[in-house]
Amino acid sequence: QVQLVESGGGLVQAGGSLRLSCAASGSSFSINRMYWYRQAPGKQRELVAVITSAGNTNYADSVKGRFTISRDNAKNTVYLQMDSLKPEDTAVYYCNVEAWMVRVGSQSYWGQGTQVTVSS
Repeated sequence: QVQLVESGGGLVQAGGSLRLSCAASGSSFSINRMYWYRQAPGKQRELVAVITSAGNTNYADSVKGRFTISRDNAKNTVYLQMDSLKPEDTAVYYCNVEAWMVRVGSQSYWGQGTQVTVSS
């Protein structure tokens, strides 16, 4: 079992910045890919960014050049640095990890979500 705890959300003005964190804890496990998703009111959840165990990254076109995903493997933590925020970035942001555990195999786990609100 893996527990994800997110932090760093809040209210900012357009053009501002926020850094989200997602820390994984639990029994012995290893983490492969780590993701950030977001879901705005009335919209479906969308993939924002992904980072592999090797550090390779991919981003949604809507955030490319403004957001940066990174990870600290020693802390089992993934980050999302969000710069030049726009009102359309307003959403609940969720982290997700692909974890492998002995006698369990590979499973995906979700964080509780953290609210990001960007005002005009």
